[in-house]
Amino acid sequence: MSKNNIFAVDVGNSWYKVIASDEGELVEYQLPNAIALFDEEFYEKPYDDEDIDFEENLIVEVKSASVKDRREIYYIGKAAMRQRNVSLTAFNNQKIDEERTYILLHSIIAYHAALSSPSETEINYYIDQLAVSLPTTQYKEKKSVFKDRLKGVHTVIFHKAPGIQDPKEIAVKIHIDDVIIGAEGALAYLSLTRDPDTLNVYNDDLVKDSRKGIIIGDLGGDSVDFVGIKNNKPVASVEGEQFGINQFLDNIIQKVSKNELYKFNSRSELEEKLAAGQSEWYVEPFAGVKKDISKYIIPQLKAMAIKYLEHFDRVRSSSNEINGAVQYIAVGGAAEIAMRQIKEAAVKWSERGRPIELYFPENMAKLNVQGLFILAKMNQLKKEKNNETEFVLSKN
Repeated sequence: MSKNNIFAVDVGNSWYKVIASDEGELVEYQLPNAIALFDEEFYEKPYDDEDIDFEENLIVEVKSASVKDRREIYYIGKAAMRQRNVSLTAFNNQKIDEERTYILLHSIIAYHAALSSPSETEINYYIDQLAVSLPTTQYKEKKSVFKDRLKGVHTVIFHKAPGIQDPKEIAVKIHIDDVIIGAEGALAYLSLTRDPDTLNVYNDDLVKDSRKGIIIGDLGGDSVDFVGIKNNKPVASVEGEQFGINQFLDNIIQKVSKNELYKFNSRSELEEKLAAGQSEWYVEPFAGVKKDISKYIIPQLKAMAIKYLEHFDRVRSSSNEINGAVQYIAVGGAAEIAMRQIKEAAVKWSERGRPIELYFPENMAKLNVQGLFILAKMNQLKKEKNNETEFVLSKN
């Protein structure tokens, strides 16, 4: 396989996770799913460019057919999280129909391109294969539309870019040759069974289990994406649910704000704290004053864990194709955060006579983006083989 520019993006409700490969050199990023309108009047210019990090000062303007108002300028990611008018994802958001998806997606590609060419202010960046994810609830009906909107040429302009001479702008023209869409959950299975370098199956035991049936529950921000695997392929009768960690994060944020006088900038800020472990479950509403917030967190994680298992139980009972599954796998950043509470809830579930023995793989939060990267490489390899065949036929 020749080396190509491959870009994989897990389009999450809390984070956009990225694996990029430029001529075989791998880089990983993540960007908070946060956006805010830019206001020149309130922009605080840094005293010294060296004092500000580019990632924390992403101010973008996106020129793309997928964005209707191409005159608006936005803060994105960490920069947006510090703004009063920060916009986070709404419940049951339709990723394909929302402009924020394209603003964030194109911007993180452009950010990568700018880092790859640090001395340039006008950049052309070519992607041979872009792979992006969708929840199972949106995958079937909207993947072709998403694919069409992402193909082609898109321009991102970074304003107020530190380290760049006036007018302090970087213009990145993104050229996307091909797009492949993956379903969340199924991507995790791909990551758990195939080697990202050779693309060969390395987990024979899991593939064998798929002969009898596997159910994967990918717990994310606004959806839990259930995927049934039978004979190494997803089955059609298993559907996802509009249920995720965001509603529980919002409850924690409200309780902490009311009782401890501390306001989280975003769900991403709280989620980072949760992922760091219980030793970090405190806030500082005033300098030198630490407040333990575990009493607000643990009940919410317990409630989410119980609901997660209820969905698992419903899914395994509702599909004839996957009835008798021998392996239940928990994946996703939210499941990783609440692993202890899910395990505790599973014990109680067993006592009720309906055992759900969950397997928690390593790097649960990264399995979808790793699966996307594998999917992109597989699709690119398939394209190259087809091109080779066409070349041989034309030559003959």
